Amino acid sequence: MSGVDPVELKRLRWRCRRGMRELDQLMERFLDRAWPTSSETDRGLFLRLLDTEDDILWRWCMGRERPEDPALAGFVERLLSLPP
Repeated sequence: MSGVDPVELKRLRWRCRRGMRELDQLMERFLDRAWPTSSETDRGLFLRLLDTEDDILWRWCMGRERPEDPALAGFVERLLSLPP
């Protein structure tokens, strides 16, 4: 993947702020560690997560529910497996 646009990265970092520390850290971890080398598909899935309501996202990340979309469910699993 080519260079990351710093303006886009700053905008995405702002969108990662969910108001719940655990979700903030999880989203920012992906942004910092995986975004620069992610495929367009994974970037699109991450953007879908950012558009998801916090309470739904929380249930997905806590394993209480699973996204109906298999691609999104797999992405959530990969997101959760990123080392702290």
